[in-house]
Amino acid sequence: MINRRSFGKVAGVGAVGTSLIGWGASSAGAASAAPSGMRTPGGPNAGRGHTSFGPLRQIKAGELSIGYAEAGPAHGPAVILLHGWPYDIHSYVDVAPLLAARGYRVIVPYLRGHGTTRFLSEKTFRNAQQSVVALDIIALMDALRIEKAVLAGYDWGSRTADIIAALWPERCKALVSVTGYLITNREANKQPAPPATEWAWWYQYYFSTERGRLGLENPQYRDELARLVWKFNSPTWNFDDATFERTATAFDNPDYVAIVIHNYRWRLGLAAGDPRYDSLEQRLAQGPVIGVPTVTLDGEVDPFTPAGDGSMYRDKFSGPYAHRTLKGIGHNVPQEAPKAFAEAVVEADSLRRR
Repeated sequence: MINRRSFGKVAGVGAVGTSLIGWGASSAGAASAAPSGMRTPGGPNAGRGHTSFGPLRQIKAGELSIGYAEAGPAHGPAVILLHGWPYDIHSYVDVAPLLAARGYRVIVPYLRGHGTTRFLSEKTFRNAQQSVVALDIIALMDALRIEKAVLAGYDWGSRTADIIAALWPERCKALVSVTGYLITNREANKQPAPPATEWAWWYQYYFSTERGRLGLENPQYRDELARLVWKFNSPTWNFDDATFERTATAFDNPDYVAIVIHNYRWRLGLAAGDPRYDSLEQRLAQGPVIGVPTVTLDGEVDPFTPAGDGSMYRDKFSGPYAHRTLKGIGHNVPQEAPKAFAEAVVEADSLRRR
């Protein structure tokens, strides 16, 4: 098994000199390559399929300096791909070139607390409530001068894309949302779910304790926990050590623990958010309907997929709509089924033109 120290050496050398064929479009002038000292994940031998985005970029956006990968023509229609937890931008390492080949400008950012994304100030509250993560992506779009984009994601990324589509539809051309409608209602979260469902969310309750926070701070346990979640979430995905290690570098972010812990405690009503966003959260608590063209995806063996081929959340999407259930696929849909995910992005974009 590759250890983190040796993997970092491979990544630091390999990723700078390796880029994917057809990539190399430049982004907005304000963006720059990832600063030296920020380890660049990836490398020529890190896992299967595409293994690197090449050099990452950084741009100041809102409270953050956001690290992101970019592919495709600089003036192509924008697609923003959003990762979940405990994952990172490499969920899209095989999706991005497929979309770039179709002429899309593909942006894949690290969410706050992950990878090369950093807070601009040490004094900023390490807040991970749902609305602020969505505002990060709006700020990124502003910084990159992207007026509208197709937004696509899973897990945290689905929730973030759903929120933007619901509250700022003028910024969202179309939506791809894995597991459907994921906007959090904290009041509803007070009610218990069936025991099997509660058991699947065990790590949320673990993170609600000081013991859980300390466990996530421990680098060895942090990786063991992520591997355990990967295997449970995606029972048919036979990822190798290099694939996991490539993503696990994103967990070395100095704010990773604070962001993950706050996100899950906030969802359960155990941590306060920022009062500045109370009005946004009140709107989200109403379960706003999403009107932009949407494709929802469910992984057939994803333990968090609602039963019923999307029927449980169908009424939350009022615009042009399609649903796909992916046979034999788990939670990390873009990495397990990159072609199907890329096709969903193209389909969602085409729905708005019908």
